[in-house]
Amino acid sequence: MTTTQEISVEDLAARIVDRGRAQRSITAVCGPPGAGKSTLSDELAAQLNARDDGSAAVFPMDGYHFDDLILNARGWRPRKGAPHTFDVGGFRHMLMRLKRNEEDEIAVPVFDRSIEIARNSARIIPRSVRHLIVEGNYLLLDEAPWRDLGTLFDTTVFLNVPLAELERRLAERWQDLPEADRKAKLEENDLPNARQVVSGSLPAEFQIVFEP
Repeated sequence: MTTTQEISVEDLAARIVDRGRAQRSITAVCGPPGAGKSTLSDELAAQLNARDDGSAAVFPMDGYHFDDLILNARGWRPRKGAPHTFDVGGFRHMLMRLKRNEEDEIAVPVFDRSIEIARNSARIIPRSVRHLIVEGNYLLLDEAPWRDLGTLFDTTVFLNVPLAELERRLAERWQDLPEADRKAKLEENDLPNARQVVSGSLPAEFQIVFEP
């Protein structure tokens, strides 16, 4: 059984540096919605690039949301962000391509939250990147087809945040919506997704624990 070790951001960055000396390593930053995955990933990349400029980049899973045209056709739009609303196969193939690192540069999609649409080829990952930080809710989810991603990660880290704090952050995220829409976002989508991530993910190698 895997034992998850608590770690600081600084020590995690040092581990990533060691693992990316000879070839590209991929670090999975996993956690429920609202846990702070994007913030941590950007911080890790900044620390790594401060040591060696251009050595690190971030690749968010959210670029592989199915488009709203598909979600609407399948009746999945209210659950956008749930595990079944992502192109997991496309995401896995891109991870494999990035891990091989055989091309001068690879363009990846990035989700634009302001318009709720993934922008294709919106970020360039050059061959010189040795530390790739991949962030997303379901990177360690223990169900098909998500669990097949695990073999592609050299380092895994889980953000451990209490559910009450997640609920506060998510409520703040949707604060501009009408009350009924905000409640639906929280209680019918975000919080069920958060619980699934917390209860249904495989153990990570490391965890970072939220401290209020």
